[in-house]
Amino acid sequence: METIIIIVFLAGYLAITLEHNLKIDKLIPALAMMALLWAIIALTHMDVFEVNAELRELEPTHLDEILLHHLGKTAEILFFLLGAMTIVEIIDYFDGFATIKGFIKTKSKRKLLWLFSILAFILSAIIDNLTATIVLVTILQKVINDRNTRLWFAGMIIIAANAGGAWSPIGDVTTTMLWIANKVTALQLIEHVLIPSIVCMVVPVLFAIQNKAFKGEIDGDLDEEPPKSKFGSTMLYLGLGSIVFVPIFKTVTHLPPYVGMMLSLAVVATFAEIYSSSKFSISNVEGEDHDTTGHHSPVHASLSKIELPSILFFLGILLAVAALESLGILFHAAASLNEAIPNTDIVVMLFGVGSAIIDNVPLVAASMGMFSESIDNPLWHFIAYSAGTGGSMLIIGSAAGVVAMGMEKIDFFWYLKKIAWLALVGFLAGAVAFVLMRDFVLNA
Repeated sequence: METIIIIVFLAGYLAITLEHNLKIDKLIPALAMMALLWAIIALTHMDVFEVNAELRELEPTHLDEILLHHLGKTAEILFFLLGAMTIVEIIDYFDGFATIKGFIKTKSKRKLLWLFSILAFILSAIIDNLTATIVLVTILQKVINDRNTRLWFAGMIIIAANAGGAWSPIGDVTTTMLWIANKVTALQLIEHVLIPSIVCMVVPVLFAIQNKAFKGEIDGDLDEEPPKSKFGSTMLYLGLGSIVFVPIFKTVTHLPPYVGMMLSLAVVATFAEIYSSSKFSISNVEGEDHDTTGHHSPVHASLSKIELPSILFFLGILLAVAALESLGILFHAAASLNEAIPNTDIVVMLFGVGSAIIDNVPLVAASMGMFSESIDNPLWHFIAYSAGTGGSMLIIGSAAGVVAMGMEKIDFFWYLKKIAWLALVGFLAGAVAFVLMRDFVLNA
């Protein structure tokens, strides 16, 4: 039956990878794969196990218990993401991200490249790489009129955003997964991955500024538009500050991160309601008071705009990978991989290359089931770096790339020819920086 399990998983994985060719949203094969895997396990009464990290062996358990365990771990990630997404949408409701356009004071393409790259790097560490890319590409469309120039800038934003998300526990779904699963702590992740991520961002920029696409000045308009809301700047800084507060809350209370995110959401939502002067009851989304002023609430509007398809995709893929983990397949795969390739650095870098071809979320989820190293082992930090930055090598290899592709209609092969090599150089340079730091600086 294990063969059938693997075939179902690979078929679902292939459908996810080919979502653009099949024109089927990846959440559909993810959910179908998850349901089928657990149904096969239940109907055939297959033995399920829990990995004992200390003893490095499998311990038998009951299906209901293991499924509830994995659902709980997955729910922690999903509710964390729901809170973060809602805060970002509340900021956008007040047009808070327009404040960032005020930082743009130059028409020099070289200076703009550095500015957008640094903004993408910093923003993605706070509001995640996907949202940072959406915000900056939107600003890009208002600042630069020439489409060819915008394409080059968008490509560099993808690289910088993915690099920025890799070193922050809230900057990328994969680092968030590792953080919530207690594979890494926020401070150690930053200490080990920040400098490699900076190298991964800076090296491609240094190569790119030699290109004629970044020479001269832009022909766009830098005139500031009047803000849509006088509270935009306040909500931007409040929202970003509340998200940054979450790792601090976890460190102090030792509670799961989603608890801190819910507290941050409550604070941001309170100010949003005060500033909008709207009454809102979350229990009356539908019903007798259907046409009350609650429907103009910023919280209600923001909740209606969050990316639920992404949440369902994560639910499907994480529980699908959990099925393989519960059967012990990932545990045995890790042992086989270690025998075939004794150097774990090469294995982790292959994960990075793999994340450019297929989604990095299932790759990291699989790695969490394959390896049983202790918290803050350098292996987990290297996985966070590789999975987070490796996706930049193909435009379909990261959420940031896919959204930029949609917003600017970037051709797959144009990106492969113009940007991919820059992303590869940055990825390798950052990986070398990580290994050197790990071996000669942090362990000295």
